[in-house]
Amino acid sequence: MQPILRLIWFSLLAANVLAEGSEGCVKQEVTLRIEGANSTIFEGQIKSCGHNVTTASGGTNRCDGTNNNQNPTPGNTPTATLDTAASQNGFTWDGTFTPQFDDYFVTRIGPDAQTATQFWGILVNYQFIPVGGCQFQTQPGDEILFAFDAFNKENFLKLAPDEPDRVATNTPFTVTVTNGQDGTPIEGATVGGQTTDANGQATLTFSHPGKYVLKAERSDSIRSNAITVHVVGGGYKSKSKSKSRS
Repeated sequence: MQPILRLIWFSLLAANVLAEGSEGCVKQEVTLRIEGANSTIFEGQIKSCGHNVTTASGGTNRCDGTNNNQNPTPGNTPTATLDTAASQNGFTWDGTFTPQFDDYFVTRIGPDAQTATQFWGILVNYQFIPVGGCQFQTQPGDEILFAFDAFNKENFLKLAPDEPDRVATNTPFTVTVTNGQDGTPIEGATVGGQTTDANGQATLTFSHPGKYVLKAERSDSIRSNAITVHVVGGGYKSKSKSKSRS
């Protein structure tokens, strides 16, 4: 093989390995949401797989689910997803590394650093993970949540429209807020300027066309996922889901 062809071949091989992750795992698409102390730091779809991560406080270590012998083969993890999102979306994070658990302890994401009483928690599909964020392997489609002060909150809010994601102006539509951990309706949450009732429901109306992003909040709870409501004029009547409104 000629030198130039050999160089091209190795370059393509390296690109393919990087596409699949430093440990050879295949990328998977998951939803990542990061709820900070006062606002949502990130929410969106991420394609990620396990890889070596580097933090200022913890150095460089693997983070692919084989940590602490939790899984036999590499895969994606919550902390690897966090690291991928940070590198792609312009925010930073930090964490210490504990050799005993072969894992990172997340201490800061964006501007929000842990305190003596407030810590970052990691949930997947609204459930606390049973091991560290580099030991737990995710599955495609999982919903990963990093929540600040997670261990002092009563609920992890989940917001869903009761109707389609498209609605006409001046047409009432209903949203429901539940505790994502067990489906319990949440009363007293605010969403779109309204407060939920005992059934976790609030009725909203928009007078102007547009795309409105809604999130639910309650002081003792982690704020919800976002939904987008498409509001159209002309008497349209159909499904709900980005002018921001909360």
